[in-house]
Amino acid sequence: MLKIKKPGLLSSIQDLGRTGFQKFGVIASGAMDPFAHRMANLLTGNAENEPTLEITMLGPTIIFEEDALISICGGDLSPAINSVPVRSWRSIFVKKGSELKFGYTQSGCRAYLAVAGGFSVSEVMKSKATYLRAGIGGYEGRALKAGDQLVLGTPSDQSDRMTEYLIQQLQNQSFLESDWSITPELIPNTESNPFIRFTKGRQFELFSKESQQKLIGAAFDVTAQSDRMGYRLKGPALSLSEPAELISEAVNFGSIQVPPDGNPIVLLADRQTTGGYPKIGQVAFVDLPLLAQAKPGDKLRFVEISHEKAQHLYLEREWKLKELKQGIYLKTR
Repeated sequence: MLKIKKPGLLSSIQDLGRTGFQKFGVIASGAMDPFAHRMANLLTGNAENEPTLEITMLGPTIIFEEDALISICGGDLSPAINSVPVRSWRSIFVKKGSELKFGYTQSGCRAYLAVAGGFSVSEVMKSKATYLRAGIGGYEGRALKAGDQLVLGTPSDQSDRMTEYLIQQLQNQSFLESDWSITPELIPNTESNPFIRFTKGRQFELFSKESQQKLIGAAFDVTAQSDRMGYRLKGPALSLSEPAELISEAVNFGSIQVPPDGNPIVLLADRQTTGGYPKIGQVAFVDLPLLAQAKPGDKLRFVEISHEKAQHLYLEREWKLKELKQGIYLKTR
């Protein structure tokens, strides 16, 4: 069991989302950075969809009331165990009674804490993800508060092997990091002001040539009005060539909508199921982690790529993840 001593700014239980229910108007939710979520689970021997703790900007303080195998992936929120800094993107064995404390963000916006066995919370519509506005899923449908106790699930055989691998090297320490980690080439760069690759949206050609060029050439500020539903951007106004009436249609994680004021909105994990604003672009799936790690005040710059290139990048990364899974298995068998 983990006890929340301090909750941080916004900490919630998330998985890969509530899929299959958008046709009924149910929001998907799930991890803002699905890549970091998946990596954290792999490093603890979990299935990739096990719930993790999504930690935003300023992290929590957590007391371990039992031994646990954990991993922290995503942005750098200054994690430390018993006041000793720990590294992300690797497996960590933590002894009972230890305190894990996150600080302010050093880079990126969100970190993901996975624990072997996952968090034992109830499923709502086949998902354990928290949808904060509706108050469903996760831990009582809300962000964590001081005093909350998170019950852990049963570790997998792979988790047990990883734990044993670290225990054999543990001496008098209260925790031990693995002597290996994910290859740096797989880790997204969470530094500020990222370049985000996108493909043309369904209504791209309805926008004026000037607006099309502005999207690609200008910088857009992530405003303080941004949240898990979408990033509201501020930059040069984008406009259609001429007024057009659109029928609402499905939107996706990373859809770039443009409302009448001309300031784009990039839709994220808690996006609505349909939208009527014209979509000028769609963020490439492989760059969703860069998008999710941007924080208010950062500048986004968009780079156009083809659908074929976006698909190639996705398949290339998934192949590398397959190799990583095999490597972890061989390392700890």
